[in-house]
Amino acid sequence: MRIVFMGTPESAVPSLRRCVEDGHEVLAVWTQPDRPAGRGNKLKAPPVKQYAHSQGLTVRQPAKIRNEEALSLFAAEEFDAAVVVAYGRILPATFLRAPRRGCVNVHFSLLPKYRGAAPVNWSIVRGERESGVTTMLIDEGLDTGPILLQRSTQIEDGETAPHLLERLSHAGADLLGETLARFDEIEPLPQRGEDATLAPMLKREDGLIDWTLDAHDIERRVRGFQPWPNAYTFYKGRRLVIWRASVLGVEGEDLKDESSARAGEITEARGDSLVVACGGATALRVLELQPEGKQRLSARDFINGSHARAGEVLS
Repeated sequence: MRIVFMGTPESAVPSLRRCVEDGHEVLAVWTQPDRPAGRGNKLKAPPVKQYAHSQGLTVRQPAKIRNEEALSLFAAEEFDAAVVVAYGRILPATFLRAPRRGCVNVHFSLLPKYRGAAPVNWSIVRGERESGVTTMLIDEGLDTGPILLQRSTQIEDGETAPHLLERLSHAGADLLGETLARFDEIEPLPQRGEDATLAPMLKREDGLIDWTLDAHDIERRVRGFQPWPNAYTFYKGRRLVIWRASVLGVEGEDLKDESSARAGEITEARGDSLVVACGGATALRVLELQPEGKQRLSARDFINGSHARAGEVLS
């Protein structure tokens, strides 16, 4: 099949690799422009661009796609289908009509659940036990197009968003390969709108920990809001990111009575044990954290370096 591939981050690379390995003719790879990165703010190519160049593929990086120049460039490819995997832009209707057989999207959820920009993050934050990947035909709605194929997977205990996304990116590549191979025989199925949930784009403030929440909710935010915006709080006026935590009272631990402690209050800070009171008389054991401007630390190193003590309150 003659295709144009559209994708940007590392999670899109397995799908592009699968298109190449399956022998599809990739006429062009569309990806986001290079962005400043690192301490030196040097321009860095997106992972999809790096892989495309390694394969000698043509790369397009328009700064904007809602103009005649971009549409003319896109339509001139004369291709069968566009494959879209985390491209980073919503395609206008004129783009959707350009391929002979439509635009195929690999979405990292079991649609219609978790339509939107951050399905992996929100599925963990909201306590889902199952996730998956979907191939669909793109229409003008937000992830509302008819479903081609789906494949589910269990979310592992303690799994972070980056780890789940990595697994889904490979599952999505396999599903894309099957979708393109069986394209003529698959009957697209309309989504049930009444079953839809949303996974909106993440904002920095989403990561700010509300210590009045149950410890289970906060622990899921620690895992789900990686690698950005992270679950964070403030200690002595400075931002403090929590990278790993567990709910006190699981795996044989005795849950102390936290009813008299304020939400966000440190109830224990000694040795390897850093415990914070949460809502509903629950508590969170913090295992790894990162003070603003410093490297990630174990709870013991943080306690020793900051002289944290019981009774202090995280804001």
